[in-house]
Amino acid sequence: MKTTRIISTLTIAIFLSAKAWAQETAKEQLVVPLSSPGKPFKLVARLVDGSITVNGHEGKDIVVEVLQAEKRHGEDHSGGGMHRISNGNNADIQAEERNNEVSVSGTAGRAVNLLIKVPMTEGNFKFGTVNDGNVSGSNLNGDLEVSNVNGAIKLTNISGSVVANTVNGNVVVTFKSIDSKAAMAYSTLNGNVDVTFPASLKANVKLKSDRGDVFTDFDVATDMHKPEVSKSDGKGMYSLKIEDWVYGKINGGGPQLLMKTTFGSIYIRKTK
Repeated sequence: MKTTRIISTLTIAIFLSAKAWAQETAKEQLVVPLSSPGKPFKLVARLVDGSITVNGHEGKDIVVEVLQAEKRHGEDHSGGGMHRISNGNNADIQAEERNNEVSVSGTAGRAVNLLIKVPMTEGNFKFGTVNDGNVSGSNLNGDLEVSNVNGAIKLTNISGSVVANTVNGNVVVTFKSIDSKAAMAYSTLNGNVDVTFPASLKANVKLKSDRGDVFTDFDVATDMHKPEVSKSDGKGMYSLKIEDWVYGKINGGGPQLLMKTTFGSIYIRKTK
């Protein structure tokens, strides 16, 4: 007989009084059981304000810890000697699980930091934030799609594949092992792209740094490509745009590996 898992929705609401805001952090924890522990799962986690950290752990459940973000250096909440009356600031974090797919999301009056602990079995991960925080992860196994806007991305001890994109910040990734069949892409506007791969990496690389340099300790067989020139017509005037990429192969070539930055450099490192 086939059984259907009922969707379970769990919500954490942190209501911080004036006394709690005087402390550095407030912490709550939410445990989300998987429908099929030990089997591949999917995690989607999004924030607008704050940081997200996703780490692998030895447990079978997904654990969400909510930390109120520490106030920034130089911020003054004293009110110039006046007393503060709590205005009901809260962080509402929701987690929903169905058929081994977990979504975590939230809206907040103030930035929060999420620490999400996941099983070290194979997973599919999509997580990111927009403002006032960084995105990080470690000991994750599977396909990762990670995003940020005003902050950095740092991933360590990753097994699988990564697509990572931010606007203002560095993208730093260190692999334990890679999916030899997966294409990968890394980009930022203001920052470096710095990725460490196993020596066995096989890839067709496509690289571009507008205002920086490209460094690697892999042997890269570069291909000769003419710059791509695009022309657009607007109000009787022509605009020319030259796309000058570096193409090459590592260890004979393989899936595409794209790296791009504007104000920064690219580093393709080999595991020592």
